[in-house]
Parts: sequence; structure tokens; C-alpha cells
Amino acid sequence: MSDLNAINRDFQKYDQVRKSHTYRLAENEADEFDDDYEIATLDFGVFLHGSESDKARFADEFATALKEIGFAVLTGHGVDPSLYDDMHDAVLDLFTSTSVEDRMRFRAARFGSVAQGYFPLEETSDIHPDLVEGWVWCRRAFDIPQEREAPFRPEDFWPRVDDEPKFRRLVLAHEPLFKPIAQAMFQGLGIDPNIYDRKLTRTNFGLRLNYYPPMTDDQDRSGAGRLFGHEDVDLFTILPATRVDGLQVWNHRSGKWVRMRAPYGSIIINTGDYMQRITNDLLPSTTHRVGKPTDGSHVANARVSFPMAVYVWENEMLEVLPGLGEPKYPPVKAISFHTHSTSKFYGDDYAVEDVNSNSSSTGEKAIEARSRT
Repeated sequence: MSDLNAINRDFQKYDQVRKSHTYRLAENEADEFDDDYEIATLDFGVFLHGSESDKARFADEFATALKEIGFAVLTGHGVDPSLYDDMHDAVLDLFTSTSVEDRMRFRAARFGSVAQGYFPLEETSDIHPDLVEGWVWCRRAFDIPQEREAPFRPEDFWPRVDDEPKFRRLVLAHEPLFKPIAQAMFQGLGIDPNIYDRKLTRTNFGLRLNYYPPMTDDQDRSGAGRLFGHEDVDLFTILPATRVDGLQVWNHRSGKWVRMRAPYGSIIINTGDYMQRITNDLLPSTTHRVGKPTDGSHVANARVSFPMAVYVWENEMLEVLPGLGEPKYPPVKAISFHTHSTSKFYGDDYAVEDVNSNSSSTGEKAIEARSRT
């Protein structure tokens, strides 16, 4: 049940990695902010195009930043910032020019591990009434190279079929970054940088489009946040810098919140539960949320973001990587790990107990169920 006063410890039974701190899910007057802390901004071009010594230096700085707070900002990644401008406008158009009835035809359902589809306002999860509409598409929703059991039908996933190639541009721009980002993390930890190359080849992901409409006066007074405090369940998330601020990051060392400020055209990287698990807690899955922007524009202007969560396929095993000490966690299949963690958002019946279940048929059943409504 949604609760404005909920704290994360109310749901700790769902955590699949160690999370010992306590925080209120929505921004609160009692929260403390560390305005002097700066999240590292690094030039990723050094790793992509530099010498071996350049790469080693970048990897060390990257891993140090992620160990410290679980977040880093990357410039020099090679994606044209004009693409992000196009995506910003496309997200606004999608949410403002399609009807609620049309969006609800694609109400979110589980596809493999990932809850894919539309999330109405205040229904990002069952535990908190967030003031955001969201829409998630995983790899199966795009006409890109992958294994398929049936021909691709964009109408199964998209309210307007011409939106698929539009947002596919973002997928094709970010996918080449998956391996080098992971390689830099692993090299910075002193292990084989290519250890996940196979798993990250044509791997699954979740592209989430977030639309935060302007708040009404009642919403502004309600105490609800734009997006509740949470940790991502993935390996890592790629988030292009937003035009409107509001992203807040928990600093587990100081016990204070840090306001994210990232330069235009940069991408924000944060590590998630998968990564914390396989790195034996070295790279934390860091708490973050979206609060009201410091300029007060939330009562007049919408906010848009389009993070891309990088997963492995549901049948892959998540194991502590070699060379990182005595494993704190046993091996687990990704679908079991993922759905048990995210069942705190979607209900206990979301968790998959049978790790050998056929995830493709799950997706097909979700499509069939939507087509009957």
C-alpha cells in the first residue's frame, strides 16, 4: 500500500544484496544535504581512445568514484548531444499526444525479468505514490539484432509504430558503450576487464522514459516526491544529463543527500544490485531519488529523463567475480535475483520461484492479455 512516510527498512526482506542504511523514500524537511560534495566527472574518451596507461588511469579513477558513492559522470562518450535533445522532445510528445486509454493498453507486465510497459502517475510501484509517468521497453521491444522465436511486431509494444525507430536511435547509440563501461569498472577493480564481454553481447536492457508533469498545488503540498528513493536492480544505468535538476544521491559515508549536477551532453553512470552482488559489495548499489528542483520550476514545467538500465539475460548466473575475496553471496540465476528484488515494487507474486520457467512464453502471455483488454 502506498505510504508517504514509508522508509526503506520496511521492505528490507526483498533485498538481494546488503543494504544497511535507513532513509525515508520521499524527500523530507529533516533530510540533510551535503552541498560541498562533488560527484566525479571523468572523460570517458581517455578510456575509449587512450593508451594502455591512459586506460589504466581512467579505470582506477572510475572505480574509485563508484566505490565512494556508486555514481560518476562521463563526458567524452562519443554520443552526439543533439540526439539527447531529440529524445527529450520525443518523450514529451509521447506522453502528451497519446491518450490515457492508448497508454493503458500497454500497462506494464513482466517480460522475462523486466517489468515492461506503461506505468501511470503514482503507480511506479505499490509502495509509494510517485508523481511520474514511466514507460519501459526491453530488448524484445526493438527491431535490433537478437534471438527471436517469432517475427517482430512493433504494435505489440508501441502505441504508435513509428515511435520504435525513433527511440531505437538511442538504443543503438548506447549499446556500444555497454562493454567499455563494464570493462573500465572491472579493470579498476584489478580483475579481467573482458570477463563480462560474452554476457554483454546483445544483452537485455530496460529503456525507461520518465515524464514528470508539472505539479498541482495539492501535489506540491502533499509530501509526495517525483520519484521515490530506491536502488537500481541492474549492472549499471546510463542516464543522459537532464535539463531540469532534482536527482538526489545518497552518500552512504556521510549519511547525507547529494544533489546531482551534470554538464550538458554528459551521461550519469550508477551501479545497481547486479553489480554489487558480483563485485562482492565493492561497487555499491546506491540509493537515489528525484525531488523538487531547486529553482521551484516543478509547479510550471515538466521534467523528462530517459535512463537505460543494463541487465544480463534472465537465464544467466550472477556469481561473485574471481579475485574479489571470499564470496559473500552464492550464485543465483538472474531471473530469480531480479524478480525477488523487484517484487517489493510489484507485489510478492512477481517473484519467480521456478528459475527454469520459459520467459519467452511469459512475454507472449502478457501481449495476449493486453490484446484482450
